[in-house]
Amino acid sequence: MSRTASSSPSVPSPAASTSHTSAEIASQPECWRRAAALVPAVAGVLPGTGERVAVVGCGTSWFIAQAYAALREEGGGGETDAFTASAFPRGRGYDRVVAITRSGTTTEVLDLLRLLRGTVPTTVVTGDADTPAPGAADHTVLLDFADERSVVQTRFATTTLALLRAHLEHRGTLPAGLPTVTEAAGHAEAVLAQPLDHPLTTAGQFTFLGTGWTYGLAQEAALKMREAAGAWTEAYPAMEYRHGPISIAQPGRAVWALGALPEGLADDITRTGATLSTHAPATDPLADLVRAQRLAVHIAEAAGHNPDTPRNLTRSVVLTAPGN
Repeated sequence: MSRTASSSPSVPSPAASTSHTSAEIASQPECWRRAAALVPAVAGVLPGTGERVAVVGCGTSWFIAQAYAALREEGGGGETDAFTASAFPRGRGYDRVVAITRSGTTTEVLDLLRLLRGTVPTTVVTGDADTPAPGAADHTVLLDFADERSVVQTRFATTTLALLRAHLEHRGTLPAGLPTVTEAAGHAEAVLAQPLDHPLTTAGQFTFLGTGWTYGLAQEAALKMREAAGAWTEAYPAMEYRHGPISIAQPGRAVWALGALPEGLADDITRTGATLSTHAPATDPLADLVRAQRLAVHIAEAAGHNPDTPRNLTRSVVLTAPGN
C-alpha cells in the first residue's frame, strides 16, 4: 500500500515508452526464473555453506553485493562482507571472493581479480563472456540473458541477486519467511501491471529505507532515481531515519520503505506530511525495487530525459593508466 498525506489517484507509467530501460525492467520476472533454474549447474562455483566470503562490485553491483551479504549471514550461510572493488581489504583472509560486473570491463574489478589470482578462489558474475573478466577470475557465472543495452542497470543487477538468493534456497540457508525467487517473480509481475501512485510521480524528493538485506535495495533504488531521472534521492537504514534525515520530510516529498518498517516509524513519517510508500509484507522487497525502477523511468520521460543514456554516465567505468 501507499500512505499519502491526501487522497490522490494513481496514474499509469507512460504507455508509449520505447526505452531499452523500460523493456529491460519488464523482462525481470522471466530473468529471475531463468537464474533460479541455473543454480544447480553453477552451485559448485558459488559460496559454500560456512565459507568466509567477500563480494565485490562497483555502483549498482556493490549495492547488490550488500543485499546478498546480509541475506547470506541472516540465513546462516556464513560470514559475508561486501566491498567496493577499490576498497577491498587486501590483508584480510577469505575462502572465496565473488565479483559482480555486468560489463566485464570495470577497471577496479579487473585489477582486484588479477591481484587475487592464485591466493583465493574467485568467481565472477557477468553479462558478457567476451570481456576480460572471465579470464581474470577462476570461475565464471554468465548471465548473458540478463545483459542490457541501457547504461542504467536494472535486470542484470536484480537477476544476479535472484541467482544468489536462489542458491541460498538450494543450500537451505534462505532466511526464514522470505519468499522463493519464483514467488518473488510473481510479485514482480503484479508490480509491472499496477499503476504508479500519483503522489510519487510528482514528489520533489525521495528517501528510501531498508533493514538488513533491504538496505542494499534501498541504496540501489535511490541510485536508479538519480541515474535515470536526475532526482534528489537519499537512502538510509530504517532505524537511522529518525537520527537526522527525517528533518527534511515534508509535504511534496516521499519516504519509500523496501520491506517492513520498525514499529512506530510509519506514524513518525506520516506526521511530517510526507508521502509514505510501503508495500510490505504483500510485495517481496526485490519486486518493490522494480516499482522504483519504473518510477525512475516515468519521471525521466516526463521531464523529457532519455533514461537509457543519463548524463555523465557510461555503461562501464574503464580507467586509463596515468600517462596514457
